[in-house]
Order: sequence, then C-alpha cells, then structure tokens
Amino acid sequence: MVLLHSNPGEIGSSAIDFELKGVDGKTYSLDTFASSNILVLIFMCNHCPYVKAVVERFVKLQSHFRDRSVQFVGISSNDVESYPEDSFENMKNFSKERNLNFPYLIDEYQSTAKNYDAVCTPDIYVYDINRLLRYRGRLDDNWKEEDKVKSRDLESAIESILNNNEITFEQIPSMGCSIKWKK
Repeated sequence: MVLLHSNPGEIGSSAIDFELKGVDGKTYSLDTFASSNILVLIFMCNHCPYVKAVVERFVKLQSHFRDRSVQFVGISSNDVESYPEDSFENMKNFSKERNLNFPYLIDEYQSTAKNYDAVCTPDIYVYDINRLLRYRGRLDDNWKEEDKVKSRDLESAIESILNNNEITFEQIPSMGCSIKWKK
C-alpha cells in the first residue's frame, strides 16, 4: 500500500465532464447532477483500507445533506486487471454491502481520474452550483477512529458553500492509497 496525499486543487476551476457507468447500470455525466446545488466527487475504490474506514461516513453525510441539494458520487479508477478486488462486479458488491446511497461509477479507462488529477483514494472534490471547485481536501482529521474526530472538514466545507460563505479554513489534503494506474 502506497500512502499518498491529494494534490492541492485549483480552487475556482471548472468540473470536467465525464461519461461513466454506474453499478446500477445507468450512465452518468455532469449533466445527470445538474439539479444538485453541490456536487461531491470522491475518487475511491473497494480494496483501500482508508476508503473502507471512512465510507460509512460518506453514506451518513449523503443522508444528512440529501434534502439540501447535495449529491455525492463515488468514482473508482483503479486498474482492475492488476487489482481484481476493484472490478465492476466487486464494485456492485461493495455498494450493496456498504449500503451506498450515492452513485458509484467505474472509470474504466482512467481518463476521468487523469482529467481531475486524482492521485489517491479517497480524493475528494466539492463543486458549487456553477460547478466550480470550492473544496479539495480531507474528510476529517481522523480516518481511523470516527469517535476521535475533532475537525469535520468536508461537512464544514459543504455547510459553508450552502450558506454562500467562503471556505476560510485550511484545506488539508486527503490521504489514502495511490490510484492503481494501468501500465
């Protein structure tokens, strides 16, 4: 397992369109989420211990913010030949076992991850209604033990955007396993 930190995002940059298949069999693009005021893209995968440790928190946050026009989307970009745990079939199982309440999409050709400069899992991006990047950072300050979390960075960023406020706290990079690139 290679630990990486997300790259600093270019705050204010535009979301890049994609066309990816979800575990539900539907195809998704940015337009699919046009009615959501906030779009949270999370590059993630099935096998990463960092993702496994926090995925329930993503589910809770999606439930918490669903009625406030916030949409979470998971994207798996790993090389499934070298990492069969991250296959599309296993993504379906992961989604069902973890009760994911947001679309989970496969980036089979890894072009979406490359376009977004994603490097680790989880790598989190938050876009406002104009699909401008407002936050790229960590979920919170304790990926291992949820009961010891003191700073809920992602939740605070979403609240700031919903309240039309600037994000004034430091955007600390997310950390996790490296995206497994095809050779």
